[in-house]
This record gives sequence, C-alpha cells and structure tokens, in this order.
Amino acid sequence: RRVIHRTPKGRIFNQSIARELSEYDRLIFLCGHYEGVDQRFIDAHVTYQLSLGDFVLSGGELAAMVLLDSLARLQPGVLNDEGSFQQDSFNPALDGLLDCPHYTRPEVWAGQEVPAELLSGHHANIERWRRDQRLRITTQHRPELIEQARKQGLLNAKDEGFLAKTAPKL
Repeated sequence: RRVIHRTPKGRIFNQSIARELSEYDRLIFLCGHYEGVDQRFIDAHVTYQLSLGDFVLSGGELAAMVLLDSLARLQPGVLNDEGSFQQDSFNPALDGLLDCPHYTRPEVWAGQEVPAELLSGHHANIERWRRDQRLRITTQHRPELIEQARKQGLLNAKDEGFLAKTAPKL
C-alpha cells in the first residue's frame, strides 16, 4: 500500500504519476486540514507527497477527490471504452500533447460546421487533422509540451512542417 499526502512540498501531480499510482492495489489518501499533518507521521508513513499546483486549500478532501477521479478512470471497467483514456491529453499515445477538439451531431450547430476532414471517412486524413489540431492547440496553450516532445524525438517531419507553417510570425 502507498500513503499519499497532498502538500505544496510535493511533486506536481500529472498524468504520468496517475498512471504509476493506478498500478497499486491499495492507496491511502491522507487529508490534512488547515495547518496540515504532524511531521512525525509524515516521516514515518507517507510514501508520496504530491501537489496539485501552486495554490492552497483548507483541507485535503477536495484534492483527494481530484486524485481519486484521475486514478479511477485508468482502472479497467470504469470507462465505457477501456482504451479511450489513451486518447486523453498528456497520454504517451498522443506523444504528451493536448487532445484535439471533438465534435458531435448535428453536423451544423449555431452556423458552425464539423470540419470536413472529420466527415470525409478517410481515416488517414482524419488522423492527420487530429494530429495537426493537437499540435496547434499545444503550441498555443502549452508550448513547453511541444519542446518536450521535440527533445524526445516524438515529432516527425510532417509535424515540424505543420508547426513551421502555423508558427506565429514575429
């Protein structure tokens, strides 16, 4: 079993840590309140110290619920399609990029159409469109993730061509 304490001193929680923790059969979430938990207990029993980010909550209960939700969806049988989480943002299957936009029916909503590539039925074109959108969104919102993917050799020539074509002109 692992004992998890949420604290500003901990590692920033991310999808990689969620995958790691989801492999354990037993997790205990320690929920401090206001001033926290006695350091002697932390030293003796805590396995992981994790932070959700640079902010403070009154107690650990809400943070525990966030962690539980993130871990639960990685367990078999929790999601309707067990493989669907592999297409989520930050997943290795997406090379750590943010996910692309999603569209549902109707094909035209409030005067906006579903992109033609998604309606084409051409699977390679659909996947290229999704990849380009992941690159575009990640560049706009989390450019450090693009650099991380680049350093890991996860971007191919088509990716780099798309990024060069869409990069803001200075």
